[in-house]
Amino acid sequence: MGGLVKVTDAGHVRTIMLDRAEKKNALSQELAWGVVEAVDAAAVDDNVWVVAITGSGDAFCAGLDLSPGSEPYSPYTAQTAMLDDIGWVGQFLLAIRKRCDKPVVGGINGVAVGAGLGLAMACDVRLIASSARLMAGYTRIGGSPDAGLTVTLPQAMGYEKAMRFMMENRTVVGAEAVDWGMAGEAVSDAEFAGRLADYCRSLCDWSPITLRLLKRGMVRSSESADLESQLRYEVSNIRRAFGSEDGQEARRAFLEKRKPVFMGR
Repeated sequence: MGGLVKVTDAGHVRTIMLDRAEKKNALSQELAWGVVEAVDAAAVDDNVWVVAITGSGDAFCAGLDLSPGSEPYSPYTAQTAMLDDIGWVGQFLLAIRKRCDKPVVGGINGVAVGAGLGLAMACDVRLIASSARLMAGYTRIGGSPDAGLTVTLPQAMGYEKAMRFMMENRTVVGAEAVDWGMAGEAVSDAEFAGRLADYCRSLCDWSPITLRLLKRGMVRSSESADLESQLRYEVSNIRRAFGSEDGQEARRAFLEKRKPVFMGR
């Protein structure tokens, strides 16, 4: 992933930062794949309980880098790359929702456009800075939505709002994004970095087993049309949660009126 993605750990929180501020974190192939690889690495690290994705400078991600001279890049072998029909633009949603069962928090510190908006909306929850602008932008360039937006936008705001947002080439700013269902919380620019860190840290008060099973159930329900199968899946997960050491510790702490100490087991 070179120097385009900055990965830092603080306690059980891993922050993945798009680090191409001079280009407003516009997505070259190397940067895009770097984000995917960083999420995949966090997914298999037991010390990581919560993942944050944010941008450097004053932008989250300005979308695809359309400037000439961008170098091609793929983590795949030549043959696998030739057969790949999804590419990084589809891997955002697959990596964040399917392969990473840990909470992924989008820290939308600035503009998010096109595939950059797709990356933001692939996150499980989002905090947005007051000055940050969100826009799809596809109608303006004669394109059609990608990066999972045909899935994530209707999930977040409902079908008609999603259609209007994209057809009318809308831009929403800061708290407006909360009204549209695109973020859960708007934060002043000055306080944004601190609030993002505090929020992610607060999620680590819960057992990572609980959080992972919770996310698995939520993601699966969005894909399943079989009600009975989903209910059985819920029962299976809660048995697993209650049978874990963290589950037993949570119930002891509740009865003893103290804060639980979770170990991720």
